[in-house]
Amino acid sequence: MAATLCGCGSSLQITLLPSYSSKQVKQGVGCLSQSSYFSSVASNQGAVRSPQSTSFQGVTDKRASSFRQLDAFRFINQRLPRRFSSAVVAAIEAPCAPTSLSNAEERKKLADSYGFSQIGEPVPQGTTLKDVMETFPPEVFEINDFKAWRNVVISVTSYALGLFMIAKAPWYLLPLAWAWTGTAITGFFVIGHDCAHKSFSRNKLVEDIVGTIAFMPLIYPYEPWRFKHDRHHAKTNMLGEDTAWHPVVRDEWNKFPKFLKKALEWGIGPLRPWASIGHWLLWHFDINKYRPSERPRVKVSLAAVFAFIALGWPLIIYKTGIVGWMKYWLVPWLGYHFWMSTFTMVHHTAPHIPFKDASNWNGAEAQLGGTVHCDYPRWIEILCHDISVHIPHHISQKIPSYNLRMAHNSLQQNWGKYLNEAKWNWRLMKTIMTECHIYDTEHNYASFDNGSQDQSRVIRMLRRVMPPITT
Repeated sequence: MAATLCGCGSSLQITLLPSYSSKQVKQGVGCLSQSSYFSSVASNQGAVRSPQSTSFQGVTDKRASSFRQLDAFRFINQRLPRRFSSAVVAAIEAPCAPTSLSNAEERKKLADSYGFSQIGEPVPQGTTLKDVMETFPPEVFEINDFKAWRNVVISVTSYALGLFMIAKAPWYLLPLAWAWTGTAITGFFVIGHDCAHKSFSRNKLVEDIVGTIAFMPLIYPYEPWRFKHDRHHAKTNMLGEDTAWHPVVRDEWNKFPKFLKKALEWGIGPLRPWASIGHWLLWHFDINKYRPSERPRVKVSLAAVFAFIALGWPLIIYKTGIVGWMKYWLVPWLGYHFWMSTFTMVHHTAPHIPFKDASNWNGAEAQLGGTVHCDYPRWIEILCHDISVHIPHHISQKIPSYNLRMAHNSLQQNWGKYLNEAKWNWRLMKTIMTECHIYDTEHNYASFDNGSQDQSRVIRMLRRVMPPITT
C-alpha cells in the first residue's frame, strides 16, 4: 500500500486460508481505481464477487518486484473463483499517496476516500505568503479589547458551568458534563494562544500575564510552549524542523527497537487523540531545550504551573478527595488533550499533505495548501474560540481568533480552489489514525503495517472498530 505511488484511494489484499500452499499463492496487494472500489468476502462455498475492473495499477508487496510476478497476481485474481473453494478477498479502505492533485476528478475521489469535503489544487509556483496576506481586508488584523475579554468571560463562565454540572450530574450524565468541561477548558488554551501570538491585547505585559494564567490550570508552561510554537509556524511541514508532531520517518522507524515500535503503534494509532500529552511532557519541561536568552522566561512559566500543582491540587484533594481530583481536574484535562490532539492532527495530517526538506520547502505551499480547515459542531467552535478555522491563522498569526472567520471568508473568495476543507467525521479520523503513521519523502504517509492485515493487531483492530463511512 505504501511502497508504490499509485494515485488511487484504496488497496486490495488477497489472502488465502492456511489450507493452501504458499507455493500456490502467498499474498497480493495492489491498488484499484476508485471506480472499481469494492469489498467482498468469500463464503464457505467459495463464492467470490469480483470488482468490475480488476486491473492492478501497482503492487506494493515487496515480493511482487517483477513484471512476471505482477502477471501471476493478475492470473490468480482472474482465476480465483474457479481455482479455490475458500478464500478471503478484502479491500482495505486505505489511501495511497496521490500522483497528482492537478486533476479535479482525482481530487474529488481522494477527498471522498479521505473524509474531506475538498482537496485543494496545488498552490501555483512563485506564490508567497505576502501575496495571500495582501488579499485580506485590513480589519482582520484589528485587535478588539471587548471581543478579546468577551472570550475570557465565555471560557471562565462555561468552565464554571462545567464544574457545576460535574458536581450535580448523576453518574450516567457525567460523561456529558466532562465533555463540556474539557471543551470549555480548551478555550483557556486558545486565549493563551492569542496572547502568545500578540493578537490578544495592545499591551504586551497584559498578554504575558493573561497567557500565563490561562495555561496554569492546563499545567502548560506558557513561555516554553510559545517559543516552540513560533518555530512550528515558521517551518510548518518542514522535515526535521516543524515542532508540532513531526512524523515518524521510515529510516528512523526501521532502527527503533521492538518495544518502541509497539508503543508508537498505540500512541499514533488508537491513542492518537491524546498524543499531545507525550508532546507536552517531552517538549516543555526540559530547560536545556531553550536558548540561554529564553531560559529566564521559561523558568517563570515553569514556576507558575508548579505553583498550581503545589497549591491547586492539594486544595482540590482537601475539598473533594483523590476521586474528586480525578473527577474535577484530571478527566476534564484529558478532554482538553483530546481536542488539543485532534485539532493538531486534523489541521496538519493527511495522505496528500507532504513534509519537505528545507531546500524544497515553500511557505505559501505549506501554510495555504498544507493546512486544513475543519468545521466542527458549532458549540465546540464557540467554546474553543474558532481555533478550528486554521488556515488564515497560518497565513498570519497576527489575526485574533475572533477575526478568523472573516479571514477565512476572504481566503475562500480569493484562494478557495487551493484550500483543504473538511467537516469533522469518523472517516477523516480513521484515515489519519490507521494510515498516516510512517512518513517517507517519496510516498508521503504509510501505515505501520503497510496495509497488511496480519502485521499489526492494533491497527487491524482500529480499522474494524472505527466506522468506514462519513457520519
